[in-house]
Amino acid sequence: MSVTNAKHPELAAAFNKDAARVGWHDETLWWIRQKRDKAAWTLPEWEELRETASQIKLNTLSNLSEYLTAFEKNALANGAIVHWAADAKEHNEIVHKILQQHKVTQLVKSKSMLTEECGLNDYLAANGVDVVDTDLGERIVQLANEHPSHIVLPCIHWKKEEIGELFHQHLNTPKGNADPQFLTEAARIHLREKFLTRKVAITGVNFAIAETGEFVVSTNEGNADMGAHLAEVHIACMGIEKLIPQRKHLGVFLRLLARSATGQPVTTYNSHFKTPNKNQQLHIILVDNGRSVQLGREDFRNSLKCIRCGACFNTCPVYRRSGGHSYHTAVAGPIGSILAPNFDMKKNADLPFASTLCGSCTNVCPVKIDIHNQLYKWRQVLTEEGHSPKTKTLAMKLMAFVLSKPAAFNLGGKVGRKVMRWFPFLVNNKLNPWYKQRDMPVPPKQSFTEWYKKNKK
Repeated sequence: MSVTNAKHPELAAAFNKDAARVGWHDETLWWIRQKRDKAAWTLPEWEELRETASQIKLNTLSNLSEYLTAFEKNALANGAIVHWAADAKEHNEIVHKILQQHKVTQLVKSKSMLTEECGLNDYLAANGVDVVDTDLGERIVQLANEHPSHIVLPCIHWKKEEIGELFHQHLNTPKGNADPQFLTEAARIHLREKFLTRKVAITGVNFAIAETGEFVVSTNEGNADMGAHLAEVHIACMGIEKLIPQRKHLGVFLRLLARSATGQPVTTYNSHFKTPNKNQQLHIILVDNGRSVQLGREDFRNSLKCIRCGACFNTCPVYRRSGGHSYHTAVAGPIGSILAPNFDMKKNADLPFASTLCGSCTNVCPVKIDIHNQLYKWRQVLTEEGHSPKTKTLAMKLMAFVLSKPAAFNLGGKVGRKVMRWFPFLVNNKLNPWYKQRDMPVPPKQSFTEWYKKNKK
């Protein structure tokens, strides 16, 4: 899969070259946002659910070590095998070791953003293991040698005609057939053989319950169930923040998750895994990978409440118009822009700036993460640590000086108006970022201050 060192502005600019794609990408995600609103408005207790979920998650994070210990104890009592991974490398090595123990070089995997975060597919491929993603969207991007662009809708950036051509190349479907039902059936036939012949299945975890040691996987396709029930070994990979204290709390999150993600009342399958089937092994890998560090950052710990619904993606004007791959990280969008700098501050310093700070992400978050506030706080941290662009830092200092000095402000405005009127070529050029996509405004004949002094009576 392709790896790039380009930053969000360059990657977004590449995505924006296809104006038609940007248009329907924007419209489709906004349509899903509207579905979310309609689903939320059917529940008079919607805001109460959000507040309850937020408080449950806050309690979990405040007592995380106790809940993790309880979960491990109960999972072991259920017959599961529990592993702990400090980082992505250790997680991948644990998975590979389990495969080696069972002499397995082929497996099926349902959607798991944690394994994307850890780069598991690439790691296993480098070690001779064939991984087949069984979520339809993820299988599409895997065949295209891409990573998912959205955590719920992995191939939202693909047109059905392009998928038809992709399936013609890889699944031998008739050329030119782009009928979604036909293509879905072709994928079903293609994947059925994988489910029936592979001894190991990997799933993610949507919620893990400390009280019972069980976990829940939510899907709309049933692929996680198919893989887990047919395989001899089920490996469940979960971030340590996926815990909730008790089973009775689960209903709160399930009512929020699907409505926030796709506008559905509930996901089609919410499967509970507790005790391994006869002659089956159940492995649970608890992964930190920077979460403890984020937990210790008081300004950013709320980001660990995230239930990966993708609602902030669907509403974000920047994400909708720049595409998921412009974020160059496993979890894109507003929430990913908070999580990514925690993993690598220098590499992901551009992402908190890929936002208008409009607050729409915070408004739709089902667990009330103050996303836009955290993006703003990351900008401050990154600037203080020296990771923001030098030109931007100097520009901000110059702006702060001008705005704090009335004389400089008035002089700057007067000079700027004259330059725009008499020498427009000095600002209407490619060196001016504003001019790249917009026409410069017509300069006013007088400033507001001048107008006010003249008309204040």
